[in-house]
Amino acid sequence: MKSAAVVNFAAEQGSVEIREVEKPSIGPGDVLLEVANVGVCGSDLHQWAADHSWPVNYPVVLGHEFGGHIVEIGSAVDGWKEGDRVVSETAAIIDQRNPMSRRGLYNLDPTRKGFGYGVDGAMTKYVRVPSRILHTVPDALPFEHACLTEPCCVAYNAVVRNARIEPGDRVAVLGPGTIGILCAAMARLCGAEVALVGLESDQRRLKIAKQYYGCEAVIGDASDWARHRDGLGCDGVIDAAGVTATLKVAIDIVRPAGWISKVGWGPQPLGFNLDPLVQKNVTLQGSFSHNWPIWERVLALLASGQLDVKPIIGGVWSIEQWREAFEKMHKGEVVKSILKPV
Repeated sequence: MKSAAVVNFAAEQGSVEIREVEKPSIGPGDVLLEVANVGVCGSDLHQWAADHSWPVNYPVVLGHEFGGHIVEIGSAVDGWKEGDRVVSETAAIIDQRNPMSRRGLYNLDPTRKGFGYGVDGAMTKYVRVPSRILHTVPDALPFEHACLTEPCCVAYNAVVRNARIEPGDRVAVLGPGTIGILCAAMARLCGAEVALVGLESDQRRLKIAKQYYGCEAVIGDASDWARHRDGLGCDGVIDAAGVTATLKVAIDIVRPAGWISKVGWGPQPLGFNLDPLVQKNVTLQGSFSHNWPIWERVLALLASGQLDVKPIIGGVWSIEQWREAFEKMHKGEVVKSILKPV
């Protein structure tokens, strides 16, 4: 049985197309998931544009933000049954003996391979998933929202686990893409005053963050906002932009003894002096991916309505309409595109 899939087949720009792929076979510890919805991530766009900085196992089915129903269960799987509503984490392959995995930090296992670049992802009808990374989706949470658990977990890790926000802090978030907006929303949940910083072309996204998440919108230079309280700078900066240059901005606007949580990827070399980071005694923290307890927390936030992803969803497209969905995100016409296999 074959299904249509969005496949990234080579390292050259534009090497993405619809292909027919076989229904996956599963191992003893796996389930077969019938995909209900899959979000388009910025990393999918980067692989489409061939400006990514990570290795890809070509050809590969794209898509790592997904949820659906279990339709087949491996012989060694316990605790799950056919028909269960689930979402999946992204760590498709890990070394369970790795010291990071043994600590529960399998997201930091250097051998980790994820859906959509290391193994086939979910932009198709069926995807094979290890049962160890499944989470139950409450009945009241629609899959169009649940499939965005993954980027919400990225934001939770960057803001809650890898930053040190206190209520009343002033926090600047650089980059109003999906992750930036969700980081801003998380910082607001933590009780911070938040400014989301972008460019003139980001007006639509900034408006969403201001209207629905209560953030201030700053276009261009955020120095005045950062120094408004006492002239020293903001308490923390979350760098969610996809370029390296924003790290210099973060160092410039953060106060002495402040912190920077860097979650945005930027393959460009630094090209600037890090002495101000030392002189200010600033903590620079990287943040990558997520693990099991973070997923449980985020699903609770989504199910309770404390975290609402509906405002960032720009539309739902069929798998065959993937190009339109990609282009609308790439052009900034929508924050998040979602695909639905048919």
